[in-house]
Amino acid sequence: MTNHVFRSRALLLAGCAGLGIVAAPAAAQDTEADVTAEELSEDSGNTIVVTARRREERLLDVPISVTALSGETLQEQGILELTQIGQQVPNITLEVSRGTNTTLTAFIRGVGQQDPVAGFEAGVGLYIDDVYLNRPQAAVLDIYNVERIEVLRGPQGTLYGRNTIGGAIKYVTAELPDETSLQIRGAYGSYDQADLIVTASTPITDNLKIGASGARLSRGGFGENLTLGTENYNKDVWAARGTIEFDSGPVFVRLSGDYVKDNSEARQGHRLIPGLLTGAPVLDDVFDTRAGLNVVDQEVEAYGGALNIAVELSDTITLKSITGYREDQSTTPIDFDSLPAADLDVPAIYENDQFSQELQLLYEGDRLSGVVGFYYLNANAFTAFDVALFNTGAAIGLPGLNAQTLGDVDTETWSVFADFTYDLTDTISVSLGGRYTNDKRTSRVLRTTFIGGFSDLFDGAGVPIAVTSDFEGSETFEDFNPRASISWQPNRDHNLYFTYSQGFKGGGFDPRGQTTAAPDLDGDGDVDFDDQFEFLRFAPETVDSFELGWKASLLDNRVNISLAGFLSQYNDVQIPGSVGVDTNGDGVNDSFIGITSNAASADVNGIEFEGNALVGKDFAGAGSRFSVNWSLGVLDAQFNTFIDAFGNDVADQRVFQNTPDITGHMGFNLGIPAGDGMFDVIGLASLRSDASQFEVPNPFLDQDGFVLVDASIVYTADDGFYSIGLHGKNLFDKEYIVAGYNFVSGGTPPGTPFTPTLGLEGTLTGFYGDPRRIYVTAQINF
Repeated sequence: MTNHVFRSRALLLAGCAGLGIVAAPAAAQDTEADVTAEELSEDSGNTIVVTARRREERLLDVPISVTALSGETLQEQGILELTQIGQQVPNITLEVSRGTNTTLTAFIRGVGQQDPVAGFEAGVGLYIDDVYLNRPQAAVLDIYNVERIEVLRGPQGTLYGRNTIGGAIKYVTAELPDETSLQIRGAYGSYDQADLIVTASTPITDNLKIGASGARLSRGGFGENLTLGTENYNKDVWAARGTIEFDSGPVFVRLSGDYVKDNSEARQGHRLIPGLLTGAPVLDDVFDTRAGLNVVDQEVEAYGGALNIAVELSDTITLKSITGYREDQSTTPIDFDSLPAADLDVPAIYENDQFSQELQLLYEGDRLSGVVGFYYLNANAFTAFDVALFNTGAAIGLPGLNAQTLGDVDTETWSVFADFTYDLTDTISVSLGGRYTNDKRTSRVLRTTFIGGFSDLFDGAGVPIAVTSDFEGSETFEDFNPRASISWQPNRDHNLYFTYSQGFKGGGFDPRGQTTAAPDLDGDGDVDFDDQFEFLRFAPETVDSFELGWKASLLDNRVNISLAGFLSQYNDVQIPGSVGVDTNGDGVNDSFIGITSNAASADVNGIEFEGNALVGKDFAGAGSRFSVNWSLGVLDAQFNTFIDAFGNDVADQRVFQNTPDITGHMGFNLGIPAGDGMFDVIGLASLRSDASQFEVPNPFLDQDGFVLVDASIVYTADDGFYSIGLHGKNLFDKEYIVAGYNFVSGGTPPGTPFTPTLGLEGTLTGFYGDPRRIYVTAQINF
């Protein structure tokens, strides 16, 4: 399919929306880069110092939309994994990808990427200790030994790291303490949850410290696999982290590494309709499945390391180096039809590795401050899977029909960036930045049809009978992306700002594409390499974001609010999709292929509002306190154009996936001194309005609006020696879909027969968010 480029409407909307500063001691809204959440003695002690623009300044002074949760906040709330922070951040979706345990699906302000196969860049960047993760596998990070997690909304790239068009999530591990320490933390609760985390560190010399953490995280399944007799949605994880820090004053060096091994059972879907061939009924429990695929185990192994070096060259100049390496391998049996027979079974292999190097030169003068940087990434992503349609093969007299797809994608990218701020007066400052990116993508796509079983990749006896794709192509994508902002601070308690930023995501080749399906795109009478190249290729996409904001600290810093309104003009939107295809001309769809195009342009306008209020203190004894915090995100995401596979503009029939119009939360923290410690009673209610799983609405998979309610009671000794907590998640046991597969047509209006578009049983399966869980935590600090 040809790629289509469209201009977005020339419209600039500026409203008010939100970035809040959480006033409770355990939570703070920070900005993106090297944030230090300190409390100052001035005012009421809730002023947050950040270094988002590579220098220390108050959060209120920074014109960037970000939410951050400190490690203390995450621990008090009993948050266990990365996706759970999405309940407290406006206009974000964080989910476990369909058919996996640890692959991340992330959307911010309508921009993201659902399909985790090789060849697609993420719309939301994920960082561990400033190292960008190029792939989403093994990215649903467990929360332990963490200093903070930050969520940046809008395009990023002029200050650090990889260019991302939707936003960034930074997972920052805790720095080592100055004294020898040992921390033991455990949890036990519903579904036989049993976690143990041990963290230890010690100084070796005045300048050298070492530390390590080990974690064993386990939980029984929320449901059962009735065919295989295994658990469904269980957890079986081993993890470890290690750190060495050297600090001589002008030189700081931090070497860190991490390892994760996930042996959880395969997470399989729940059928939403009876089997169209066998009539298998829908199961009562949404966490139960009848999936029968077991030719490979569900296994994930991931590890990596980072070397961070900072050298103060002078009083005004600092040089930083960030070197990173990461690798992961996983196998997963994805049973699309969730039934015992191989009607649409997809065992898959993912292998990823990456090396990155970043250099930053920071300058801080009296009126001029900023950063100049260079970023390099070399990465490989390999995806291989069989598409087994043995029922379909039997129906047409074949001994097991199977299509194997191999996608091998190399990415080599480098960029230079700079961002500087100049104080024109004591109240007005301007910032200018930009980034040049050079992305080279090289892809190999090999598709082979087998009969007689699974392929040799999965120790099967299948025999290859046809090669339907053998493609290798390469292309380089270049772009320059600017950023500019102006900030007016009439006094130290108010900041009005306007920011423009542009994000860029490179193009590539769909690794599930099939060259024999390519049409004669250039009209020369035959289908040659040029047609195949254009058919598999998709172009880069860009976002132009305009944001007007106001941050304020009121009532002697007891109330902090932040409002921001934004318009994002989203151009050349990459639309990945899968369709059933007849590869051998017998009239039966016997495989699926990927067709990705730049089919759309869109406007994403929104409002965000975050804040907090310290309602009272010392009302029930010295140290007592009551605070509330909240967030609200409102999005209006509309496609202006959306060209389908037949060349028709169907924008009025398409919606943004994984993007609810309204997200919000309301929380409180009540602290009451008791004995030699403090009781914290914490409550949280989060809201998400209706959301669609795909661009085409589906009444069976799309999720209606819902509210989740969590609560915690935590007692902490004054000397910090121990703490114990009771946590409840999803207290009202709400069932809600987070992902799914759809390979049927029909079903609407109700009573209309379903027709399978791939396989014979029909695939319409859903994956669900966690049910109600209750667990206790305990921690001892030595």
